[in-house]
Amino acid sequence: MKVLVTVKRVIDPYVKVRVKSDGTGVETANVKMTINPFCEIAVEQAVRMKEAGTVTEIVAVSIGVQQCQETLRTAMAMGADRGILVETAADMQPLAIAKLLKAIVEKEQPKLVIVGKQAIDDDSNQTGQMLAALLNWPQSAFTSKIEVNGDAADVTREIDGGLEKLAIKLPAVVTTDLRLNEPRYVTLPNIMKAKKKPLEVLKPEALGVDVTPRLKTLSVTEPPKRSSGVKVADVAELIAKLKNEARVI
Repeated sequence: MKVLVTVKRVIDPYVKVRVKSDGTGVETANVKMTINPFCEIAVEQAVRMKEAGTVTEIVAVSIGVQQCQETLRTAMAMGADRGILVETAADMQPLAIAKLLKAIVEKEQPKLVIVGKQAIDDDSNQTGQMLAALLNWPQSAFTSKIEVNGDAADVTREIDGGLEKLAIKLPAVVTTDLRLNEPRYVTLPNIMKAKKKPLEVLKPEALGVDVTPRLKTLSVTEPPKRSSGVKVADVAELIAKLKNEARVI
């Protein structure tokens, strides 16, 4: 079966994020970018399923600026067969992304779509759920295990109370949890091979999707610096400070 995997280009998680001087967002100029960690887990899962003989083709999809081609090449170096970039400089929000992915799903006809549960830049955690709703497909969010059995899949989800096991019919949308797998390191030979793999570039207009932002960011500020701690003499003083100063009890 064919699997479609989404990948997003984000600021490297090990880079200190700086807010722009005008407060309109975070600084991305001359900042190291990488594939979103949850998207990397999604690609790894698809590759493992292909190695197990369950999957025949992996299509990686990214939406964003031209530099997202680098992110797609990383996915292809991990094992994806080809890439699709929906190139746009617009501020992409979850609903617009879900609509674009819906158009690509209708074009590619995969039996499974694997999406990272959230991106580490906006932490929206909405795209996978919105895509499933638009397609009217079954979904499994926060998935930590998946086994495909013919036209169905057995999945294990991470929930507040522990683990939830479900059986879902394919085609379906799955979003990846951190414990699903540990992504492999990309080797130099595979990086060189990825450069020769096909990469298709589309525009939102060609897919008939309006990506105009529906939400507006008013301002972005850094969180307040943490104040230094204080020592208390006894429990009574601690309770008094929590009640009168911190006002948490």
